[in-house]
Amino acid sequence: MIKGVIFDLDGVLVSTDEMHFMAWKRLAKELDIKNFTKEDNKLQKGVSRMESLEVVLRKGSKLYSEEEKVELATRKNNYYIDLLQGLTSEAVLKDVIPTLEMLRERNVAIAVGSASKNALIILEKTGLSKYIDEISCGLDTSKSKPDPEVFIIAAKKINLAHEECLVVEDSLAGIVAAKAAKMKTLGVGPEYKQLGADYESLTLQSQVDWNEILNQG
Repeated sequence: MIKGVIFDLDGVLVSTDEMHFMAWKRLAKELDIKNFTKEDNKLQKGVSRMESLEVVLRKGSKLYSEEEKVELATRKNNYYIDLLQGLTSEAVLKDVIPTLEMLRERNVAIAVGSASKNALIILEKTGLSKYIDEISCGLDTSKSKPDPEVFIIAAKKINLAHEECLVVEDSLAGIVAAKAAKMKTLGVGPEYKQLGADYESLTLQSQVDWNEILNQG
């Protein structure tokens, strides 16, 4: 039986993709990288800030020291945080609130497992923090997806065994990470059919039988 659901954040609960893209695009422009596109931005999905930075730097020819890379990643994050100040509940994706309310009514533990170090501010700005029991994010981890660390930490925080947890993800790296942790998976988002998850649905409600999922095993 599933006793806890661990949600990825961006692309699953909220959409801040455009803000991430704008922040990386601004940094790329400052580095004289003029061909950073939304296709490049897709490669940054579900991975750490430093790995995302490498996607940008590969578009240019200049080499940077590790110290310089940290400064660049911090600069991008500051741009992103500035953009987050305008974040509202409108960024919450379709079917999220009814799903979280349903899980609350069933006494299912709810956690976030995200690479983002800004998870708390995003949840607060969108009004979702009241639904979340625990957060496992980039502040807790040293390894990025597809390593399962972020989900292992989330399960530990909600005091559940891995087999009692369902992970909801919109990225292949996230699904691979969850399966490595021996957790059940639900793939959502535009690419849900390509993720290889145990359960598949465009949104959190459109093709999901939550009774089946929660009672499995």
